[in-house]
Amino acid sequence: MAGTQPGRRRVDGVPWLVLTLLYGTGMRLMECLRLRVKDIEIVRNEITIHEGKGGKDRRTMLPGVVKPALQTHLATVKEIHQSDLAEGFGRVELPHALARKYPGADKQWRWQYVFPSTKRSMDRRSGVVRRFYWATPA
Repeated sequence: MAGTQPGRRRVDGVPWLVLTLLYGTGMRLMECLRLRVKDIEIVRNEITIHEGKGGKDRRTMLPGVVKPALQTHLATVKEIHQSDLAEGFGRVELPHALARKYPGADKQWRWQYVFPSTKRSMDRRSGVVRRFYWATPA
C-alpha cells in the first residue's frame, strides 16, 4: 500500500524528536521530558538519565538518527534561553539543594531543559517566573 494509511498523521518537529528518543533509548516519557542539556553527550553518543525508575541514575545510547535534529533543536532552545536571559528570566528549577550549593546555576545553559515549555509561568512554590519542561499535547 503506497502512501500513508487513512487516519494516520506524520509526526515531525519536537514530538518526532521525543518519540524517536523514547523508541531509540528505552527512556520513559517523563525521563525524556525532564532531560537537561548537560545530560546529553553528543560526541560520546550517550544520555544520562537521573532519578529514573527506582530513583537510580543510568546511561543509555543516543541514537545516531536523532543527532542532527537534536543538535538543531538544541541550537533553537539555546536561542530561546538567551532571549529569556536578556529579558531578565532564564532560570530553571534545580534538583534538591543544588540551588543553594551553586548560586546562579539555575541560569546556566547546561541546566536548562532539552524540551522546555513554549511559555514561561510562575513557580507557585518560589514565585519565580521560569520555563518548566515541555508538556505533551493532550
